[in-house]
Amino acid sequence: MSRANVKRYGLYLIRWQFSTPILAGVLCFLSRMDKINATVIANFIGGLIFYWIDMFIFTSDRLAVQWEVKDAVRCVDCGREARGYRVIRAKEYDRTRDIHPQFRCEACSEKKTEELRQRGIEI
Repeated sequence: MSRANVKRYGLYLIRWQFSTPILAGVLCFLSRMDKINATVIANFIGGLIFYWIDMFIFTSDRLAVQWEVKDAVRCVDCGREARGYRVIRAKEYDRTRDIHPQFRCEACSEKKTEELRQRGIEI
């Protein structure tokens, strides 16, 4: 499992714990109802609330490394013309406003990724 997925899974588990008091409150409010119907209603309310949070957790670009890929570029490291890769944004790394983006071929991109990891930047 990648680090990004571990982060998403951790956030999902935390979110799951936040749903407990909310759903318990709804169940207390509906305590005079049949238990099955109250549970169905509580889960429906939970779904209305937490769907949006779950969608953010599992689809947000803020939680993942953002890459840009171009088909034909000249590698900034080796000079080879090939499919080019560059990291745009990662934790503590932001090249979104880079006016001279540096693309690398696959091999050089893997080397650069390892270099960034050694500097403590998770990709």
